[in-house]
Amino acid sequence: MKSLAIVMGILIAFSCAFAQTDKPAGTSLKVLAHDRHDGMMISADPYVEPERAKEKFGKANPLPLGILPLEVFILNESTQPIRVNLETVQLEFQLDSGREQVDWLRPEQVANFVAHPKGVAGPTTRRFPVLLPGRDSKTETLTGILRPLALDADVIPPRSTVHGFLYFNLSRHMAIVPKGTLYVPDAVKVPTKEPLMFFEVHLDSVTTP
Repeated sequence: MKSLAIVMGILIAFSCAFAQTDKPAGTSLKVLAHDRHDGMMISADPYVEPERAKEKFGKANPLPLGILPLEVFILNESTQPIRVNLETVQLEFQLDSGREQVDWLRPEQVANFVAHPKGVAGPTTRRFPVLLPGRDSKTETLTGILRPLALDADVIPPRSTVHGFLYFNLSRHMAIVPKGTLYVPDAVKVPTKEPLMFFEVHLDSVTTP
């Protein structure tokens, strides 16, 4: 019975991940900034061009507010499912003033900032607790645009890719994006729980406007 429960748990996790396993046509993951080892490749595509971001997000575009939309692709090249802890993913910068780590924002937080621009402050270094204004119809509408685009599947089936956006508040300092590194520290094979080495995707090849 115990092994049956484990199998059922894995199947349920697969169903969550399959919703985002389609890779956009024309996207070559090897061309993007990436880190690849232990049977997995993580690629990152920052939307730093205003027109590109506007086309993708429309009225929910967070880029003018200094929030970077970073599309992340996770390719599992192995024969085992892999679980990635998205909660620990960060964007790290090595600046003249020192090292800075920025947590990603949830779609509803980004929507609130787009709906109420004066609410955006400096780089976000902690995701919890977050005090948001009362929900309104505008925020709900923008959340409905951003949430389906977000990366929210943490189990990647064998030979599959999941992708979606993580949003980072850089307080309009887009010039520092090439100094950034997407840091993914927690990934394990399922169901053995064998940990993988951390992933670092360097964005130094990115050209900002």
